[in-house]
Amino acid sequence: MPPKKSKSVPARKPVPKKLKSVTARKRSSVPVDMAGPAAKFVKDSIAKDTVVIFSKTYCPYCTMAKEVFQKLKKSFTAIELDKRDDGDQIQGVLGEMTGAKTVPRVFINGECVGGGTDVKALYESGKLEKML
Repeated sequence: MPPKKSKSVPARKPVPKKLKSVTARKRSSVPVDMAGPAAKFVKDSIAKDTVVIFSKTYCPYCTMAKEVFQKLKKSFTAIELDKRDDGDQIQGVLGEMTGAKTVPRVFINGECVGGGTDVKALYESGKLEKML
């Protein structure tokens, strides 16, 4: 059999900025007011309960985090950002505070312990119960 000829694949053109995600542009260009009402809400919420989960109702990682606390029969406050008018602002504040803009952001005793997979790993290692 003769060797197969490799086909030349044309280089991809970069996606023009105007076609990139509107949401991505919106989030990256919105300044975060760490002294504003969203930041105050986040700080107050974290201070009010032992476990606070900033979540979105449709997020599987958020569900994963909440299920861990349900298994432990530990109450928590879940703040569903997709149900709030200021959800984007809150998520921006969380990004500034924790270095991660993704949800869930889980706080235990005022400290961010990470997201859904982090909480699950803490649970599976037995460390989570000791933190509560």
